[in-house]
Amino acid sequence: MMARRSGANPVRRLGCIILLIGLAVVAFVGFRFVHGWTETGPATQDTSIVVPEGSTLSDAAVLLKSAGAVRSADAFLTRAKVFGGAKPIKAGEFVVPKGASNREILSILQGGKTLTRLVTIPEGMPSILVQERLMANDELTGDVAVPQEGSVLPDSYAFDKGEPRAAVLKRMQAAMDKALAKLWAERAPNTIAKSPQEAIILASIVEKETAIAKERPMVAGVYSNRLRKNMMLQADPTIIYPITRGKPLGRRIKKSEIADVNDYNTYAMTGLPKGPIANPGRLSILAVLHPAETNALYFVADGKGGHIFADTYQQHNENVRKWFEIRRARGEL
Repeated sequence: MMARRSGANPVRRLGCIILLIGLAVVAFVGFRFVHGWTETGPATQDTSIVVPEGSTLSDAAVLLKSAGAVRSADAFLTRAKVFGGAKPIKAGEFVVPKGASNREILSILQGGKTLTRLVTIPEGMPSILVQERLMANDELTGDVAVPQEGSVLPDSYAFDKGEPRAAVLKRMQAAMDKALAKLWAERAPNTIAKSPQEAIILASIVEKETAIAKERPMVAGVYSNRLRKNMMLQADPTIIYPITRGKPLGRRIKKSEIADVNDYNTYAMTGLPKGPIANPGRLSILAVLHPAETNALYFVADGKGGHIFADTYQQHNENVRKWFEIRRARGEL
C-alpha cells in the first residue's frame, strides 16, 4: 500500500501544478484584459478621428487602430462591448488626447463632444469678403458664389471638416433671416425703416460709420432725421461700395467719386441706396429699429475714435474745424 501511495503522489502533484499554472495564465489574461481597458494608450500626440454618419463600433475600432489610438481594433472592440455598456457612439470629428485609454476613447465617442471648427464673419464684412473667407478655408469643400449683400448674419459658425461651403453659408443666411424677423417684430414706433430690407440697408451704413456699439443708436437717429427731412445721408461708405464692393479703398476718396451718380452714392442722391453695403450685425440692426430720440442732423469724428454730434449746420462746421485741427496736429493734412 505504501508503494501505491508513493506512485500516486507525483501524479497529483503534477496535476496541481498544471492546474495552478492554468489558473495563473487565466488570471494573467484576465488581468491584462481588464488592465488594457484603463491603461495608457499608444497615441503619442492628440489625434483627430472622423467617425462618418452610420458608422458602427467595429468601424470606429478600425479607424482608431489606423490612427494609432489603440493597439488592437479587435481588443478595443471586445473590451468596449464588455465594459462600455450599450450606449451608441456618435458621428463627427473627435480629438483623442495623447495616451488616452480604451475607456477614455469610448467615452469620447459616446459623449458626442465633437471637435469645434469655427469660421467667423465680423460685423460689417461685405459679402465679397465672406465668399473669399469661405473659399480660403481648406477644411471646407465645394464652391460658393458671393452671397447677396446683407443676407449673412455676422457671427462665428461651427462646421465639420469636409462640409460643403454652401451648407455653411446657408446656415449664416438662415441665422440672419431668423434674427431679422425677431428684431423687426420688436421694432420701435420711431424707426424710419418701412420694411426689413430697408432696416438692413440703413443698418449696413450705420455699421460702416461707427465701430462703437453705444454710438450706433445715435448714428441711426441722425440718419433717420435726415431721411425724414429728405436730406442726403452723405455717408462716405456709400461712395466706396460701388468702387470696391465693400473692400477697403486704400486711399482718400476723390472729388469725382463724391460727385459720381449711381445707386449707392448718398452724396448724389436722397433716400437710401438700392441695397446694403455690408452685412450688419445685430446691434446695428437693433439701432436702426430703436434709434435714439435726437434732434441731431450731423456728426463728425472727435479724434478719439468716436464722433461728436450736432443739431445745426453751424455747430457741425465748428466740430469739423476742430477735427481738421486735430488732423493737422497729427500731420495727416
